[in-house]
Amino acid sequence: QVQLVESGGGLVQVGGSLRLSCAASGRTFSENAIFWFRQAPGKEREFVSFISENGGTTNYAGPVKGRFTISRDNAKNTLYLQMNSLKPEDTAVYYCATDCTQWGTPPLCDYWGQGTQVTVSS
Repeated sequence: QVQLVESGGGLVQVGGSLRLSCAASGRTFSENAIFWFRQAPGKEREFVSFISENGGTTNYAGPVKGRFTISRDNAKNTLYLQMNSLKPEDTAVYYCATDCTQWGTPPLCDYWGQGTQVTVSS
């Protein structure tokens, strides 16, 4: 079993920044690749970013590339998502997840956090 708890969401103006965190417990954190997904109102959950077990490989969805940075601290069992130059279209609930067999829509993952709301106001 893996427990994932996101934090760091909030209300921010266009062009602002937020850093999301995802605290993991229940299994050796460094053994798992971890993902960020998001779901906007009325839309399906979509892939945002991925980081490999040791952090050496990352991947980003096109709309966030160059603005978001995923990282992890295996000593702290924590995943991060630094979000800069935020846009109104980034407004969504952001989820971390692991044990994913499909990144596409809909994503298929065994473990999900409860999500954290990010709202970007114009």
